[in-house]
Amino acid sequence: MTEPTEKAWRRVDRYLTDTLVGHDAALEQAVADQNSAGLPSIEVAPVNGKLLHLLARMSGARRVLEIGTLGAYSTIWLARGIPDDGQVITIEAEPGNAAVARANLDRAGVGGKVEILLGRAAEVLPTLEGQEPFDLVFIDADKESNTIYLDWAARLGRPGTVVVVDNVGRAGRVADADTTDPQVIGTQRGLEMLGRDPRFDATAIQTLDAKGWDGVAIALVV
Repeated sequence: MTEPTEKAWRRVDRYLTDTLVGHDAALEQAVADQNSAGLPSIEVAPVNGKLLHLLARMSGARRVLEIGTLGAYSTIWLARGIPDDGQVITIEAEPGNAAVARANLDRAGVGGKVEILLGRAAEVLPTLEGQEPFDLVFIDADKESNTIYLDWAARLGRPGTVVVVDNVGRAGRVADADTTDPQVIGTQRGLEMLGRDPRFDATAIQTLDAKGWDGVAIALVV
């Protein structure tokens, strides 16, 4: 049996990406422009972007909330997964990131379906209260605030809302009980919340892909 060395699992990731995702000029240019602008290379891997797209379609989502826009790579995937009259609301704290994201969204042809709200998510989320509930929530921002974002995902969602939390593996460090890393601690607290909060039913899987060893949690608001 082939050992899961980095060389081996990156080869598998390339195979899965080529076979099931393929190449897309708008998405690839979005990443290129993001990198040229000096944004961190922390967008989801292509196979994970396709997963978000399929989850949006499977759930019949019309309203999507994304916490953490970056260069809009995942936003494009989500916007493509909802109907033409659907909406993605994405929250971004950095104006420079939001500018790159807007250009990428418009070039990809989904700009009309996406509203970018600028500001810290913990401050922006309360302003969405009272609106039509979201059908899918994707959390991919500062990990220290995961419990805050999960609470708002439940409050702004409805029974049946799909919640996806990225980067829960932390290269294996999520299982370290003695960690002092605030991002790992925030991830742990978010997972513990998903496990005990009666508003959620959740699971998580480890992932090995173009972004390394990590993981994703998927929950249902019940």
